[in-house]
Amino acid sequence: MDNHLSYETPLTGRYASREMSYNWSAQKKHSTWRRLWLALAEAEKELGVNISDEQIKEMSKHLDDIDFEAAAKKEKELRHDVMSHIHVFGDLCPTAKPIIHLGATSCYVTDNTELIQIRDGFRIIRAKLAGVIEAFALVADKYKNMPTLGFTHYQPAQLTTVGKRFTLYLQDFMLDLQRLEFEMQNLLFRGVKGTTGTQASFLSIFNGDHGKVKTLEKRVCEKMGFSRAVNVSGQTYTRKIDYYVVSVLSGIAQSAYKFAVDIRLLANLKEIEEPFEANQVGSSAMAYKRNPMRCERACSLARFLMSLTANTANTHSNQWFERTLDDSANRRIVLPEAFLTADILLSLLANILKGIQVWPNVIAKHVTDELPFMATENIMMAAVKAGGDRQQIHEAIRLHSMEAGKRVKNDGASNDLLERLKNDPAFASVANRIDELVNPSDFIGRAPQQTEEFLNEVINPLIKSMKKELGDFKTENISV
Repeated sequence: MDNHLSYETPLTGRYASREMSYNWSAQKKHSTWRRLWLALAEAEKELGVNISDEQIKEMSKHLDDIDFEAAAKKEKELRHDVMSHIHVFGDLCPTAKPIIHLGATSCYVTDNTELIQIRDGFRIIRAKLAGVIEAFALVADKYKNMPTLGFTHYQPAQLTTVGKRFTLYLQDFMLDLQRLEFEMQNLLFRGVKGTTGTQASFLSIFNGDHGKVKTLEKRVCEKMGFSRAVNVSGQTYTRKIDYYVVSVLSGIAQSAYKFAVDIRLLANLKEIEEPFEANQVGSSAMAYKRNPMRCERACSLARFLMSLTANTANTHSNQWFERTLDDSANRRIVLPEAFLTADILLSLLANILKGIQVWPNVIAKHVTDELPFMATENIMMAAVKAGGDRQQIHEAIRLHSMEAGKRVKNDGASNDLLERLKNDPAFASVANRIDELVNPSDFIGRAPQQTEEFLNEVINPLIKSMKKELGDFKTENISV
C-alpha cells in the first residue's frame, strides 16, 4: 500500500534516528529470532544432541534473507507468528528444518529478542545521553559567571548565574545516566526455560541430565552476549523488567521536559532561545513570531513517554500465573515507542543546545530592573556603618521601595529606587558608593565556583570515561 494511504507512526516517519528505528524493525527482530534458533542448535549439538554440522551451516547461511511476504501468508494460515517464521526459515534450511526450535517455546525467541533489543536500545540511548551531558557542560562552563535572575515561584529571587542554572539540568541527566547504567548492568536474559519455565522439554532432550540443561542455558546466554539469565520464569520473563526499563526512559523524559519548559519561559522573557533558522517560519499568520517549536516538541514527546510507565506497571500486575497473552499487543507498541521517543528527545536536546541563543543584554537589563530591591540590605548596612540609625534607614528604604515599585507597575517606567536613595539626605554618607554596592557579581554567591567544581569533579571525568560513546554520538546528524 502507498505510504500516503495508510497510517505511519511519526516516531519513525518523522523523528527517530536510523539506528533506533532499525533496532525495533521487523528485520532486526526476525533475524534475531534466527540467530537464537542457531545459538540453541549449536549449544544442543555441543552437548550431544544429534545435530549435524551441515544443519548448523545451513542455518548460518540464512540469518538475514527473510521473505516477509511468505511469512505473512503463512501467519494468515496458522494464526501464529513464531510458527510461520519457523516454516519460512525451514523452507530455506530443509536439512535443518527438523531441529529448528527444538525444545523451545515461542517466548524463547520473542522474549529473548526483546531483551536484546532493549540492551541494544540502551546502548544507543547511552551514547546520546553522553552527548547531551557534554553539550550541557559546555553551556554551563561558558556562562558560569553571567549573573541572571533566579526565580522561585516564577517570581524574581536572588541572583544566580546562567551557567549555574544549566548545572541543574546537567545534574538531572547525570542521574538519568546512572540509572540507565544500573539497568544495563543488571539486564538479564530470559534464557532457555521452556513452556512454563520448568525446562521440562530440555530435561527430556538430555535424558534427565540437569547439569546439561543448566549448561545449555549458560551457553545460549553467552552466544547472545549475556552473562546470565533470570533465575526463574514462567513462560515469559517477568514484565517488571519492562517497568524498570521504561522508568529509566521516563526519567530522561522528565529531565528533558524540565529543561525545555524553562527555555520556553525564558524565550518569553527574551533571555534565552532555542535555535531559529534564517528561513524558519514561526506562524502562518503572525510573521514576526519566533515560536519555540523544538522545545514544545520536546515537551510534547516527553509527556507521552512519561505516561508509559503506568502502562508497563499495569501489564506486569495483570500477568496471570505463568503467563497471559494480553501483554503481547500492548508491548509491541510500548517498548519500541518508549525507546524511539527517548532517542528523539535526546537528538532534539542536542540540537537545541548546539545552537542555543543567550542574550546577555536582556539578561543584564532584567537584573538591573530587580537588583535594586535585592541590594537594599547591603545599602542599609553601609549607611548604618557610616553612622545612620538602622530603624530610620530601614523605614526610608521601605517607603522608597514602595514608590519605586508603584512607578514600575502603574506607569510602566524603569526602577528608579537607586536614584531616590542617592537623593535622600539619609543616605548622603553612602550616596557616592551606592552603584558599587549594587554590582551583580556580588550577589551570585558561589554560583561560578559551584559550577566549576561540579564540572571538574563530577562531569568532566564522566565525559572522559565515555569518550567512545561521544565519538559514536558525534557521527550522527542531529539536525531536526
